[in-house]
Amino acid sequence: MDGPAERGEAIRYVAKNMRLDLRLIAEMIPRGAKVLDIGCGDGALLAHLTAEKGADARGIEIDMAAVTEAVASGLAVIHGDADTDLAFYPDGAFDYVVLSRTLQAVEKPREVLRQMLRIGRHAIVSFPNFGHWQMRWRLLVTGRMPDTETWNRPWYETPNIHPCTIADFFALCAMEGYVVEEWLAVDEHGRRAPWRRSARLANLFGEQALFKLRRG
Repeated sequence: MDGPAERGEAIRYVAKNMRLDLRLIAEMIPRGAKVLDIGCGDGALLAHLTAEKGADARGIEIDMAAVTEAVASGLAVIHGDADTDLAFYPDGAFDYVVLSRTLQAVEKPREVLRQMLRIGRHAIVSFPNFGHWQMRWRLLVTGRMPDTETWNRPWYETPNIHPCTIADFFALCAMEGYVVEEWLAVDEHGRRAPWRRSARLANLFGEQALFKLRRG
């Protein structure tokens, strides 16, 4: 059985090798928080939050194989669909509700956001930015759906049915009356500048975005 040193090294290794947006999300969540991760995959974020921050972290995932893998690792993950199953959670059940790179793949993103901010005090959402300059350029030049490091599947295989831009998301938050507590845009390698304070530049140069929201 691994000792404390070995377990600590494993935790640091997982954190270092987690997907970039998951590492950034983890930084936003305080110790001891009650967290629901929607579309949690194999539970990498849940495992990190539980081990590193003592969080009460639970997940919901539509892919049964990923659910099985997460449960086998001792994580509290259930099989479910964000579009239909969030309605069964009570109001204010969580401190943070996370939706990482899944917003563009759900059938009803506006309703999913409403449910997230009903059952959680804060919502954290990450998504690839369809307004990035490479996306615009490739669509203009080739006339075909772009294929980049972030959007890395052809249009006929992608699960993404509602791609949006950072500007689109700001507009939706304003329309719904959500307060943007924190936001950032980064590229796939984690570089943030010069977009940190300019939504317009972020919409042009940020490959992916991360928002922390609360109800107004």
